[in-house]
Amino acid sequence: MSARDRGSLAKARRLHAPVFAALGDETRLSLVAKLCEGPPQSISRLTEGSHLTRQAISKHLQVLQDAGIVASVRVGRESRYELKPKPIESIRSYLDQVSLQWDQALGRLKTFVER
Repeated sequence: MSARDRGSLAKARRLHAPVFAALGDETRLSLVAKLCEGPPQSISRLTEGSHLTRQAISKHLQVLQDAGIVASVRVGRESRYELKPKPIESIRSYLDQVSLQWDQALGRLKTFVER
């Protein structure tokens, strides 16, 4: 791997760290899954079926919003939250690159061992 590729991946790690951190919580993953189901949803709707309070859900949504994964949309007096898939798509691309690196490293190891 070239120094340029290593630098590019290091930059990607720094950019993606907040998204990984935000998704590293079970509650936030659950909220993302609910938001994948369709139109923007209110905190009340997102709280349904949860043992958490609206305030707790709000805090989790703020973490997701700070990471760029969700955005709030004002509808009358209510805020509704919608998924912004771009950060997750970017992480998927990053993970594909890392996976390719591992495949290449394992290929080199296999070649070395078989010689």
